[in-house]
Amino acid sequence: MRRLSLLAVLAALLATPALAQEVPPLPKVSWSFQGPFGTFNEAALQRGFQVYKEVCSNCHSLNLVHYRDLAGIGLNEAEIKAVAASVQVPGGIDKQGKPFDRPGRPADAFRNPWPNPEAAIAVFGIQPPDLSLMANARVGGPTYIYALMNGFKKPPAGMKVLPGHYYNEYFPGHQIAMPPPLHAGVVTYADHTKATVPQMAHDVATFLDWAANPEMQARKQLGVHIVLFLVFLTGLTYAVKRKIWSDVH
Repeated sequence: MRRLSLLAVLAALLATPALAQEVPPLPKVSWSFQGPFGTFNEAALQRGFQVYKEVCSNCHSLNLVHYRDLAGIGLNEAEIKAVAASVQVPGGIDKQGKPFDRPGRPADAFRNPWPNPEAAIAVFGIQPPDLSLMANARVGGPTYIYALMNGFKKPPAGMKVLPGHYYNEYFPGHQIAMPPPLHAGVVTYADHTKATVPQMAHDVATFLDWAANPEMQARKQLGVHIVLFLVFLTGLTYAVKRKIWSDVH
């Protein structure tokens, strides 16, 4: 009996790599913010925000981002106030003891599309994940998000997709409860960029990487300054050493 159990465990271990290989490697995608000197493309950030606002925000929250943070993607004060005021957020309790909504303000966090988790579960059977840190939470970061948005396909012959699920070649297990969110022309970009699925996927992945790492550019700039300072300090230290020990040498 113990021998059979051991064989079963070995078979499971040997099968694990095969299961992992079912998900194809992530595509190679170029990002403006890659590398030690990379920066966010402001136009891509604003397009990505538009995709999030018009498509993703219908189901997914962005709880850790506030409207005032949109200054980081290039929006001015008036634009931020307009974006915030375009949504209704919980305003508290009125004198009659009833909850009320009010227009959003720059200091408010992004409006959650669901009043509570149960409301989302009643619609989808699962609560759509918050996207605030999604670019950091998945292996591959923005490239995974890009691949997922482009990964909706017809299931292979013989594969049965569960009710309420969709086939996605990059999602673990290939069955995802989210329907394909992007379709050509689903948004009309303000800068007249053609809204293809790959373009929108690239833009929203850029925006979500910024949402998860808004301090990235400042961090890289600080790192460059520190490296330059250390190089200068190294040279200065060497010069002082040569001066002090000149008589010996």
